[in-house]
Amino acid sequence: MSNIDLDADLASLSRESFTSFFDDFLDQKDIKEQSVVTGRVIGMEGDWVTVDIGYKAEGRVRLDEFVDPEGQVSIQMGDNIDVYLDSMDEEQGELVLSKEKADMVKAWDEIAKAVESDETVTGAIVARVKGGLSVDIGVKAFLPGSQVDLRPVKNLDKLIGETYDFKIIKFNKKRGNIVLSRRVLLEKDREAKRRKTVESLQPGVIMAGVVKNITDYGAFVDLGGIDGLLHITDMSYGRINHPSEMFEVGQNIEVKVLKFDPDSQRVSLGYKQIRPDPWDEADYKYPVGAIVRGKVVSIPDYGAFVELEDGIEGLVHISEMTWNKRVKHPSKLVAIGDMVEAKVLGIDMENKRISLGMRQLEENPWERIEDRYPVGTIVHGKVRNITDFGIFVGIEDGIDGLVHISDLSWGQRLRHPSDRFKKGDEVEARVLNIDKHNERFSLGIKQMSDDPWLSAHARYFLGQVVQGPVVHVADFGLFVELEDGVEGLVHVSELNNNGHDWQDHYQSVETINAVILAIDPHDRKISLSERAADDDGETPTDFSQRQQQSSARLGDLMGDIASRMRAQDEDED
Repeated sequence: MSNIDLDADLASLSRESFTSFFDDFLDQKDIKEQSVVTGRVIGMEGDWVTVDIGYKAEGRVRLDEFVDPEGQVSIQMGDNIDVYLDSMDEEQGELVLSKEKADMVKAWDEIAKAVESDETVTGAIVARVKGGLSVDIGVKAFLPGSQVDLRPVKNLDKLIGETYDFKIIKFNKKRGNIVLSRRVLLEKDREAKRRKTVESLQPGVIMAGVVKNITDYGAFVDLGGIDGLLHITDMSYGRINHPSEMFEVGQNIEVKVLKFDPDSQRVSLGYKQIRPDPWDEADYKYPVGAIVRGKVVSIPDYGAFVELEDGIEGLVHISEMTWNKRVKHPSKLVAIGDMVEAKVLGIDMENKRISLGMRQLEENPWERIEDRYPVGTIVHGKVRNITDFGIFVGIEDGIDGLVHISDLSWGQRLRHPSDRFKKGDEVEARVLNIDKHNERFSLGIKQMSDDPWLSAHARYFLGQVVQGPVVHVADFGLFVELEDGVEGLVHVSELNNNGHDWQDHYQSVETINAVILAIDPHDRKISLSERAADDDGETPTDFSQRQQQSSARLGDLMGDIASRMRAQDEDED
């Protein structure tokens, strides 16, 4: 036998003997691949950790599997650790170990035990995933969004990094599927608290709670397993626009139980009811006549509400805001948030109302109006308003004078004040009367000139021929304007054309000539005759010229005038 053959036989014998010895050694320790075994750290070099699991062969684990979240190595020489025996290389005598797989196997075993014994598990939320959150409970598990809390959570990202207890509601080790629920545990805890809370719930009890949710109409307060509604009207004695002005979610508050219905489990709560009602002493703090200061909190069409203190408001009616009656809306005088002073005019404790006045702190312009504008005084102002019965003229702030339609002009043919005036016109007028008690100021524009009827005899005489425009066609005749404020009547019997269509005829006639038949300044009447002015086809200028031409003609004319006047009087009667 050659040396080569001998060396081969010895090598074969050596491999067989080592394999047989190693197999016998593993069998002796009952070690299986893909199982967790315990070993001791015997070496740490470079990126590897050498682990002795009690066999002739040793295994290695990557060092980064022992680095904690803070970046520190969590083991040292001599530590006993659990590792996962992934595989064995019989020929090389090497073991493939893993610390991470060992942790995972142990975690799955612990989770399986928790499922079997209906126990909870603790985990940290590590990431946001589709439909919910990823939780580390030793292995990655899924927490659906609907199982995070008792109510839907709008911002799941804010929970990342938080640690909670969970209930396993679905477990499949083969597929590596674990579904968790935190809501189940919260509901269980809530039910326990509810039973305890219900035992102490009764009207009048003051309880501690946590603001759970805020709506436009109030806030829901968790009393311990049961929610109560704190309505916005029961939050404060004062005015608030939204519950968020007073409370925020998560705030701890004390509330008073107002109502409790055991059947529906509905609870009504009050916050202001555990504090004194400011109205209890309002009549002492705000007596009639007192000057107060407050903030404007509301401006309806009829006035302004002024907050005197939290829970007490007074109303300044628009009529009590200023002496100026031309203000149409309170917002022209005050704005929300303004600090104002006012006088207490009245207080109604039963209905919790306080009447205030702002104009009472200013001088009433009507108190001194007679001294400033005595009757007969000429005043200047602008037309502020026009009505069917006259025009209002602004004299000063808070004082308007009325010029009645009858005092606008000496004439009688003004159909409406707007025929002669418009808003903003500057006018002069004379003070006719002052009624301080009723705050009335009467003015006259026509009184700025003399009454033309007082001197009518100096300008008009019987038989005078006059000319003027037709200003009105009545059923009984025509009215002719002789001058501003003076009109004469031509009776239908004194018209040249007095047929059945005479009214249509004179509607288109602008001016006519007529003779004065009668003058009555007292009753402000002048009777005219068109027929007399057109006798013999003449166009006379006045009666005196005709008198000079023929005295006989004058006698005939006067007789004719007298007879016509008698006929006219009979017709008018």
